[in-house]
Amino acid sequence: MIRDATEADLPAILAIYNDVLANSTAIFSETPTTLEDRRQWFRARRDAGYPVLVATDDSGVLGFATFGDFRTWPGYRHTVEHTVHVRADARGRGVGRGLVTVLLERAGGLGKHVMVAGVDADNLTSIRLHERLGFQRAGTLHQVGCKFGRWLDLTFLERRLDERLEPGPARLTS
Repeated sequence: MIRDATEADLPAILAIYNDVLANSTAIFSETPTTLEDRRQWFRARRDAGYPVLVATDDSGVLGFATFGDFRTWPGYRHTVEHTVHVRADARGRGVGRGLVTVLLERAGGLGKHVMVAGVDADNLTSIRLHERLGFQRAGTLHQVGCKFGRWLDLTFLERRLDERLEPGPARLTS
């Protein structure tokens, strides 16, 4: 089941995040986060009107996903960048695919035009997942990250969410 996360889900989201952080290059950081950090992150996403989703079953939270502004300048307001992480014992079961599919629908519903994914260039499983969901590779930035004592390349993938030819009127806020 995929649903909107609540603050009660934050301990499970934290556990997944810190496990991914410690054991992979999916997150270009080496500093574990805290429950309070995740609480602030969750509230900031919610306040911005962006979803935080969880996939659950009888064993608890299997994974989470969200999106946020790609860049903060107004000209990027139609583009979001997403993140998706799945609990280690739930990978390969379609959890990530399900979460991203719902994120695509939510972003389209908010009038977003493009969704971007930034993926460690060596994470071919994630790249293939995104390509199966209609994302196209947009380019690779070489040696822009580092973790575990080595340089990391970052591959960007993009998916257009609608076929608008023009962005429409500006909706700038002060």
